[in-house]
Amino acid sequence: MKILLVTDAWIPQVNGVVTTLENLVKKLSIDHDVKIIEPNNFVSVPIPFYKEIKLSLNVFKIKKIINDFRPDLIHIATEGPLGLYARKVCLMKKIKFSSSYHTNYPLYLKKMLGVPVQFTNRFERWFHNAACVTFVNTPSHKKELEEIGIKKLALWSRGIDENIFFPTPNDRNNSYYLYVGRVSKEKNLESFLSLELDKKKVVVGDGPSLKSLKKKYPDVEFLGYKFGRELAEIYSNACVKVFPSRTDTFGIVMIEANACGTPVAGYPVTGPIDVVKNGENGYLNKDLYQAIKQAQKIDPKSCIAYSKKYSWDEVASNFISTVTTAYL
Repeated sequence: MKILLVTDAWIPQVNGVVTTLENLVKKLSIDHDVKIIEPNNFVSVPIPFYKEIKLSLNVFKIKKIINDFRPDLIHIATEGPLGLYARKVCLMKKIKFSSSYHTNYPLYLKKMLGVPVQFTNRFERWFHNAACVTFVNTPSHKKELEEIGIKKLALWSRGIDENIFFPTPNDRNNSYYLYVGRVSKEKNLESFLSLELDKKKVVVGDGPSLKSLKKKYPDVEFLGYKFGRELAEIYSNACVKVFPSRTDTFGIVMIEANACGTPVAGYPVTGPIDVVKNGENGYLNKDLYQAIKQAQKIDPKSCIAYSKKYSWDEVASNFISTVTTAYL
């Protein structure tokens, strides 16, 4: 089967969307012919307030790519310039396509730029309701999207690579509290960094807030991006992986930490409430300090066992079965 994936988020960006799509393509390519339309193939410019993310300009090339490749399935993963133009071409040529809702843009744009939530919701309805099916990460987020009028939704979980994310063979030192993710305003990182805790705080990641947070919190260890087994070892030696975001739709870093034996602490909000089970693989509480203290009590073996249900093979299989059914 020939599958065309259109995404405005791709390598070298580092985020959950890229992780998901990169692993999806890896698994789908075993049995299918997969082509990717992504920003590196276009003239692109960075977003002024978020330079890691680029907006593609000469998107008109997409029409020729679709005509030449003649895909059996088209999946539009993001709502940026590439996704918008691919959507336009599909509707113009009466080609069915699927989409996915990765990022909570209404909350994100409200927090970053003050854009009213109802405006972004209106755009999201317009964009996704043209698809034959729209993938969404968790039941709680699916319910939210249904309430704002987005239709034909299908659940689509996430996975981990067990060849990378497993506990370090050495004894756990549990010497720090850990955050892994983008270092940016929408991640609510200061609700963690401002806490008075009994161990040091370590931050893995980069983003537009890195410079200011380094200056404001000199006692926090900022490591920048880390990958592969180096990241897994950092997970393994943390006592708790703290997830302070209130805007994420899943949070792959949470199950990566679990696979390394590290419990998660966060807020009981959309996304985490479907990933974290109190007392089993982490703890959620409206008081982040209390969530962290409760999470510390959880047995690493329980976290590892919980993570086993997340598989990229299952993610790819679910994608194919859901899309092919929707195309009928």
